[in-house]
Amino acid sequence: MRDKAIITSALPYSNGEIHLGHVASTYLPADVTTRFLRQKGVEAYYICASDDYGTPILIQSEKEGKSPEEYVAYWNKRDFEDFSAFNIAFDLFYKTSSKENIAFVQSVFKKLQDAGHIYESEIIQFYCNNDKKFLPDRYVIGTCPYCKAEDQYSDLCEKCGRVPEEIENPHCSICGQTPVKEKTKHYFFKLKNFSEQLNKYLDNAPYLQKDVKKYVQNWIKSGLIDWDITRDISWGVPIPGSQGQVFYGWFDNHLAYISSALKFLNDKGIDGKEFWNSADVYHFIGKDIVYHHYLFLPAMRIGIGEEYKLPDYIPTRGHLTLQSKKISKSRNWYIGLKEFLKYYPTDYLRFYLIVINPYSQDDINFDWDEFATKINSELIGNLGNFVNRALGFTKKSFGGKIPTVEETDQLDKDAQEKIQNFSQEVSILMEQNHLDRALKKILEFSAHFNQYFQHKEPWKNGKGTNTCVYLSANAVRSIAIALYPFIPESAQKIWIQLGMEGNVSEQSWDSMSKLSIKDGHTLGIPSPLFVKVEESDIEKHKKKLGNKN
Repeated sequence: MRDKAIITSALPYSNGEIHLGHVASTYLPADVTTRFLRQKGVEAYYICASDDYGTPILIQSEKEGKSPEEYVAYWNKRDFEDFSAFNIAFDLFYKTSSKENIAFVQSVFKKLQDAGHIYESEIIQFYCNNDKKFLPDRYVIGTCPYCKAEDQYSDLCEKCGRVPEEIENPHCSICGQTPVKEKTKHYFFKLKNFSEQLNKYLDNAPYLQKDVKKYVQNWIKSGLIDWDITRDISWGVPIPGSQGQVFYGWFDNHLAYISSALKFLNDKGIDGKEFWNSADVYHFIGKDIVYHHYLFLPAMRIGIGEEYKLPDYIPTRGHLTLQSKKISKSRNWYIGLKEFLKYYPTDYLRFYLIVINPYSQDDINFDWDEFATKINSELIGNLGNFVNRALGFTKKSFGGKIPTVEETDQLDKDAQEKIQNFSQEVSILMEQNHLDRALKKILEFSAHFNQYFQHKEPWKNGKGTNTCVYLSANAVRSIAIALYPFIPESAQKIWIQLGMEGNVSEQSWDSMSKLSIKDGHTLGIPSPLFVKVEESDIEKHKKKLGNKN
């Protein structure tokens, strides 16, 4: 772990609201990691941007009678507000349509061109006579030539994750008609020429997921294809010297990781390029964009001489389904983030999405009944119960003042050892990006102290009561610090109830294993942290979702 870090996550497309599927795989894990790294003393910055370009935005803005600029400005603002309500704390949420990103993309293109990695070629492209336009990317739908999955986009098969050289059985996604083929000239990036260097990068990247590396290297072995980086539309980063053509979105959007980071760092008076190259670089993504982040992105950076280092970590997670069905905005089978936060506190959703989400490409499922069970039994019945009983008992029996420690027995010694080992045990899992396991380790810690409190029976005011209260209060403090990356609002509430000064976010990670609450310390006012999720409300939410479809 370096003392600097840049954290990014896949850019949200400026064409609709953020839903639960978006935050589960990318933004929430990235936010949790950023908060943890800062607790560890790392100078960490979380950078993101809206993905503003592409045909879908052009079409939708026309339908709504807006300019593309007005349309993406609305969604950039709306998405940032929704993320903020969910406590996703970006240091900068910028946009791919920024002047900085446009200039950076064009400079990268020129460098690749000068290095001989770009060539121009006449191609045959799909053209819709009905709509009178070329049909790039997601406006051509057909059958994947590799896995034979139907209804796949021409630039990405969502089933096998590969980029088709040419889609089979194509049809226009606007009108449904079969397109014809017309000639046009496009620029291509020589991806084929980077096979050896990409293999070397993957072999020497110890923190990339082994299963992902394996099948990416199988793609390389089966043969890469040169990459068409031109689109015949008006909305995008203009290609220098080309009339009416722009860069393919996947050529420009991930470059916004760098251009936005440079913007933020340079504005702070920090040498952005030097910081990037001396930091751990994280790109949090979902499994549907592995091809781009493991092949296109590193090949382009290698092509300009690795002026900007390749990512050290590309944490990749699976998709979120909803009640065991694929999330689909077009079919209204989704829950918007803004909508959900009207029902329940932010920390409920953060807790649930982390605890069910392993560090793998396996898909996970949002289930309303499971959500209620996890919140009621684990967040409230375990964590909330221990915090409330430990602090509530101290308030009731000792006037909220921590008593002087007495002699210790084996249970006390075990409890103290638990606290002293806690930070290291959770830290190992966090550093390995096993956020779900780390949160479960915190739950195990809380469960242990619930049992400890029960066995010591301090309400009987027998021998060892003072020590039990002292150690329990320190365990609550440890829990508050450990919970901060996951559920920051609740962690701060615990901190205040402990009567601690400042913010829990200011505490170092390792300090959670110190017995910092001394005898004589006065607690704040204890109160229940959470409210039970009612079964009747869950049934209403399920019914509402069903009526959407």
